[in-house]
Amino acid sequence: MQQIIDWVVSVMESVGGPGIALAIFLENIFPPVPSEVVLPLAGFTAAGGRYTVVEAVLWATLGSVTGALLLYGIGAALGMDRLRAIAQRMPLVDVADIDKTDVWFTKHGPKAVFFGRFVPGIRSLISIPAGIDRMPLTAFLTYTTAGSLLWNALFVWLGYQLGDRYHLVEQYMDPISKVVYALIILAVLGVLVWMIRRSMRRSHDPDDRVEL
Repeated sequence: MQQIIDWVVSVMESVGGPGIALAIFLENIFPPVPSEVVLPLAGFTAAGGRYTVVEAVLWATLGSVTGALLLYGIGAALGMDRLRAIAQRMPLVDVADIDKTDVWFTKHGPKAVFFGRFVPGIRSLISIPAGIDRMPLTAFLTYTTAGSLLWNALFVWLGYQLGDRYHLVEQYMDPISKVVYALIILAVLGVLVWMIRRSMRRSHDPDDRVEL
């Protein structure tokens, strides 16, 4: 982690605002680069006069949106038809599961994209189902930008206020992130157990179509 921080510092010092955008872009597609470290560090650097807080937030948001667009493009390239074809070859998974998820995302996608930007582990990945669902690009950009702007502004401001104690943000966020990751893992395990039990029921009774 220290090597990552040192690299981010060097990038910000050498190229300024674009370095923030690059670091946050990488955070979107490479989770080991945590925004909880990069953004307060950008605020701390802004306090030193390298750039303004507003510039730091705008550059960070540009990086967030660019990374989200890349993941959206990956999801769009995969598409719902390919996802259904993959589901047909996967054990435990029904095509109906994919269709239900698609219906849910079509209905709640904007809220999922906006609020997903505040959830560790979900913040980046939420762009992929948005792309698979082919959410209108204007809506995707609007909700992604709004959520990213709020998230980035908060952590850049905290880093600016804390100065050389900016690392305290990551220390306080780390336990929260771990709890969120644990809940995500438990939810995934819960769905997996349900799918296994469904498969076992169907192996005994092929006509059993009990759904979640």
